[in-house]
Amino acid sequence: MPTIEKKTLLAIINPISGTTKKEYVPELLDKLIDKDKFALTVRFTQYAGHATELTKEAIKNNFYGVMAIGGDGTINEVASALCGSNTALGIIPCGSGNGLARHLGVPVNMEKAIQIINLDNVESLDYCTVNDHPFFCTCGVGFDAHVSEKFALSGKRGPLTYIQNTLVEYLKYRPQKYHIEIDDEVISEEAFLIACGNASQYGNNAFIAPKASMHDGLIDVTVIHPFTPLDTAIMSFLLFTRHLDQDINITTYRVPELVIRRSKPGVMHIDGDPIMMQANLHIKCHKGGIKMLLPITDTIEKSFLSSLEDYFWNFVNTVRDELKI
Repeated sequence: MPTIEKKTLLAIINPISGTTKKEYVPELLDKLIDKDKFALTVRFTQYAGHATELTKEAIKNNFYGVMAIGGDGTINEVASALCGSNTALGIIPCGSGNGLARHLGVPVNMEKAIQIINLDNVESLDYCTVNDHPFFCTCGVGFDAHVSEKFALSGKRGPLTYIQNTLVEYLKYRPQKYHIEIDDEVISEEAFLIACGNASQYGNNAFIAPKASMHDGLIDVTVIHPFTPLDTAIMSFLLFTRHLDQDINITTYRVPELVIRRSKPGVMHIDGDPIMMQANLHIKCHKGGIKMLLPITDTIEKSFLSSLEDYFWNFVNTVRDELKI
């Protein structure tokens, strides 16, 4: 019988990112990956930017896919290098938010995520850029970017630190004036935040753009206007139940590209990471610009109770890890 050429996969493991220890991952991959389909190479990153180098090398050598195994930052680094190539991204999420994996229906359990790779289902999905910086879930300006910056400067990780920063900064934060250019129209808004969604959520099932799709070539823009403390509970409820767009303090747009103009340069977040950017932000969707290994069936919409239960236990377990209890 003729020999069937196996598809080449590179697994990039960041040993220090995310919330899971990685020493056992090569053994797990060797045990679970379908060796009849794939020839697997495993590499650990050794320094900042190494994942990008390894990914570009894989593209040059015509690898079929690159598996990113690490936190959200590692997955985004590998995905950014893959944009516009014929090499597919495989996601093995080990982060705290896992926004991209959750949106795509990739299990946050490592063994189950590897089984998704074995399905060998490749689809072309959208990615977006802000001033040529790629992002895959969301980018934004305003309060969420401000909190991301404070969170990064705090030097501590985990939900307790994030909640603490959010509560403290909410009491001090003041909405800003923005000018949003869509087609030939300029919309002036005073906003608490503006989020641009390629995917539906920040992570942890916080759905900032509940109707966003990575197949439609559109950016879901969510503008949260100034609101009172009494509105906070309702908005939080809607955020975690996929109904934030129904709140009276929200305006939404669905566009292939837009420009956000601020009074001066400042911080914004790109997939949750704070970065200093220019005053004018050109945000564009690149339809079908990245290939990914995905579940075969469409993502199943969770009921409110199961979504809330998933979030609750994820939060409890993460807090336990943080407090070491």
